[in-house]
Amino acid sequence: MADSIRIDKFLWAVRLYKTRSVATDALKRGKVTMGGTQVKSSRSVKIGDVISIKVPGATRSFEVLMIPRSRMGAKLVKDHIREVTPKDQQDLLEMYHMQMSMQRQKGLGRPTKKERRDIDSFFADAPDDELDIYFGDDDDDDDFEEND
Repeated sequence: MADSIRIDKFLWAVRLYKTRSVATDALKRGKVTMGGTQVKSSRSVKIGDVISIKVPGATRSFEVLMIPRSRMGAKLVKDHIREVTPKDQQDLLEMYHMQMSMQRQKGLGRPTKKERRDIDSFFADAPDDELDIYFGDDDDDDDFEEND
């Protein structure tokens, strides 16, 4: 097994970023640091290194436990990295997520699962002639007569 790996490949392999190019982009924008220093994509990662990633609301930190050969399943990630984010940063991240979940105004955007169920049950209980009012379905073809 290798004793080091490029950081962009590592971040992708342990599923911290969806693609390697997204990981590289985060590195270029200075979102990833090691020891408080911004790193480039070619930087090698070794066992014991601590990687910090700036996410909206906080900075998450991970300790490298093992070097992966390639991208792995989600269940194997815990064998390769351990989150060592300080408690204050975890609290900031939790507050940010709570704030973002409350930010969407009612009625805007896609309905939540609960809202979708409420909509479905509302229309399931309504008689068909009431639904015509909501959807503008007018079966009265009396207004227009075709001339033969």
